[in-house]
Amino acid sequence: MVDGNQFELPQHDQATDDLTQVLVAKIEYLKSLEDAVKRQDDRLVYELIDTERYDKEVVQARHGRKNQGYDHLINDSYAFLNEYLSTKLIAYLREEYPFFYFEKTDLGQFQFYFGNWWGRRLFGQLDVLHLALNFDQEELAKLKKSFELEAQGQRYNSTRIHELASENDRLQALIDGQDERDAQKNEIRQKIKELAQEKTSFWRSGEQKDEKQKLQAQLSDLSDLDQKANEAYQKIRDNEKVVLELSKEDTLLGYERESIVTKFGSFETFQKQVASLYHNYLTKLVTQKG
Repeated sequence: MVDGNQFELPQHDQATDDLTQVLVAKIEYLKSLEDAVKRQDDRLVYELIDTERYDKEVVQARHGRKNQGYDHLINDSYAFLNEYLSTKLIAYLREEYPFFYFEKTDLGQFQFYFGNWWGRRLFGQLDVLHLALNFDQEELAKLKKSFELEAQGQRYNSTRIHELASENDRLQALIDGQDERDAQKNEIRQKIKELAQEKTSFWRSGEQKDEKQKLQAQLSDLSDLDQKANEAYQKIRDNEKVVLELSKEDTLLGYERESIVTKFGSFETFQKQVASLYHNYLTKLVTQKG
């Protein structure tokens, strides 16, 4: 019996039993994980890491088991776990996605490129533990858009390349017009000279002044065009470099589309396969185990 200011202390034996039970469960979890690694049973490793997800996506049970809550015990070992699990996973990915090339960046960390051709793009990061291809969203969106434009008979950079080509045509015309502008400037200067030599009455002087100002404004406009023409040479070269890079990008996107269509038939099927990586990979491991 206790009064209102006290609470009943737990029995020492009961507390010991409770703690022992928790510790035993954790030890058993780690032992199971250790055994799975020793047997190289990657499927079981993934099941132990996230039991709830495994039941939902692989077993497809209506009511899956809840996670035991012990996966935090290996938080500081994720890099080693990723490194271990990556061997079979990357071998599988090379078969399923032969156009992806994986590169190790650190212990248990990998990035992947699209293609083995010159100028290939870095396409994302591989999350080994969660079985996910984390794409660079900008690059993925670019590839998706290129598929949409191809269906319309266009390339990804067609519009921009056309704009730059039109600008270069305009700049070249500006350069080609130099002789004509020089002739106009000589004619204007001659008119200004004639106005300066002309003897005028008091009433004519005002008109003469206005004419001279208009001629000088025309001369200034032509000089501005000369300056733009001088700058046009460099601008044309810059635009040509951009067009070259855009054309190269269109070529690479073409390689990527061809690789996806050859393997999956369509971009949509490719996306579905990527989204199902967890299920597809672990199901294959289950099949291999029999």
